[in-house]
Amino acid sequence: MATIPGSTIWRFPVTRQGRWAVGLMAVFVVMFIINAAVFMQLSSSSWWQQNILPFYGILMLLCGLSAGITGLAALVRKHERSWMVWITVLPLVFVIFLLLGEFLGPPH
Repeated sequence: MATIPGSTIWRFPVTRQGRWAVGLMAVFVVMFIINAAVFMQLSSSSWWQQNILPFYGILMLLCGLSAGITGLAALVRKHERSWMVWITVLPLVFVIFLLLGEFLGPPH
C-alpha cells in the first residue's frame, strides 16, 4: 500500500496497542454480522437462545467496548495515527449509545 509522503494516517497500525484495537474491532464486526444474519433470523422457541445468546451479546459488546477503549488509549498515549485505529472509536460510540438507550430509555 502506497502512502502519501509525510502522511501518517494512511498506514497500518505500528504500535502493539493499535494492532490489538484493530483486531478487537474485527472480532466485534464479525460477531455483529453473525448476530444480525443468523441469530436474529431464528425463532425464539429453543432453549439455547434463552441461555446462551445473552452471553454472546455481552461478549460482542465487550469486544466493541474494549476495541474502542484500546484504540483511544493508542491514539492518546502511544500517538498512533493510523486510520484503522481511528475507526475503532466507532464500535465504542455504538456500544455507549446502545447502553445509554437501554438504561436511560423508558421501561418496556
